Amino acid sequence: MPNIVELKNINKIYGIKTPNPTQVLYDVSLNIEESTFNSIIGQSGSGKSTLLNILGTLDKATSGDVLINGKNTQEMTKNELSTLRNEAIGFIFQFHYLLPEFTALENVLMPYRISKKPITEEVLKRAHELLDIVGLNNRKDNLATNLSGGQQQRVAIARSLINNPKIILADEPTGNLDSDTTEQVYDLLREINQRFKTTFIIITHDRHIAEKADRIIEIKDGRINLDIKK
Repeated sequence: MPNIVELKNINKIYGIKTPNPTQVLYDVSLNIEESTFNSIIGQSGSGKSTLLNILGTLDKATSGDVLINGKNTQEMTKNELSTLRNEAIGFIFQFHYLLPEFTALENVLMPYRISKKPITEEVLKRAHELLDIVGLNNRKDNLATNLSGGQQQRVAIARSLINNPKIILADEPTGNLDSDTTEQVYDLLREINQRFKTTFIIITHDRHIAEKADRIIEIKDGRINLDIKK
């Protein structure tokens, strides 16, 4: 399968113009194949969240190249990066970041409202289908505050898929959930991966969950320490 993401000799240094700069990533090179399900593990402070932010174009590498769909994001303007994120990348975080005053359906549609794109019948139909896939179409009119933690995270997953992204980046997406709900959410992510051929890159502390992935990448002290493909 072709690579959808390519990292070439990525270095990240914070405070580069200060007397005491801090280097977080060291010469990281990594290719991610299309439609695969990947996990990134590592202790706190290892650099894995920084790596995910660079993958998602939320942060820029100090040096090196980041290619998404063959396009070098290091050379893009802020507007070009924003367009790329909106069209190609979906994000799932540890905290769902749902807007409490809106319903589940309205939260799923929020990326369209923010980008001021029209919510067409087709878009509305997709939102309903996504809520159905995550098992919440019967709760679509519930306010976010009237959903359980697991249900709120399912809404966040549906929201991340509304633009039909090719890549989903997830940072500890089940960090606040109990073990049973965690299993259910990861089974759901796997189902989406297989159904839509969406590429998943997931950060997790949970090795049991990481082992469900096609590939385990361990980051240690800002470097790739382990890379296992199944």
